[in-house]
Amino acid sequence: MGDDGDARRHAPAALRNRDAISQVLARELPASGLVLEIASGSGEHALHFAKSFPALDWHPSDPDPAARASIAAWMEDDRPQNLRLPLDCDAMASDAWPIEHADAVLCINMVHISPWEATLGLFHGAARLLKAAAPLILYGPYSEDDVETAESNLTFDAWLRARDDRFGLRRAEDVDAVASGYGFTRTARISMPANNLMLVYRRRD
Repeated sequence: MGDDGDARRHAPAALRNRDAISQVLARELPASGLVLEIASGSGEHALHFAKSFPALDWHPSDPDPAARASIAAWMEDDRPQNLRLPLDCDAMASDAWPIEHADAVLCINMVHISPWEATLGLFHGAARLLKAAAPLILYGPYSEDDVETAESNLTFDAWLRARDDRFGLRRAEDVDAVASGYGFTRTARISMPANNLMLVYRRRD
């Protein structure tokens, strides 16, 4: 919390990428239903997406109490009716998520800045919540076997691993393998600004 008592966090990247992400979400999300956002961080994305998709109920979440406080603070003066209070959801403990159903799951900028077990837990939790053909949508930087990794992403990867050797850019192919093990198939790969990707996975029948 800031010195002025304001619990809101500010993530400059959220302002830069939210419109590009929204364009993809408009194609991939269902027309109605509930979207669970994992690792919502500051809450700026959740507020923007809830406004952008008024027919969808938006449920942000984060395991960090300070992040949940930020999300709630952003909602205090400008809360759309379809934006729910943040849940305490830890991707590494997805059996304990306090939610029984979702029509889509969104996860932005978590996979590379968390232990690999968080990615495993994300797919495990999504498999429990989602019905057949429902999407799990990821956004962030990834490496790919057949695509040269941008120099900026290599530098970022080195910085992440120096910070915590459990972090780092993941191979999209490794994420695909995890997805398959939990009953998902990748149905879309979208190149995004600043050398990021959106990967869309859907539950198999």
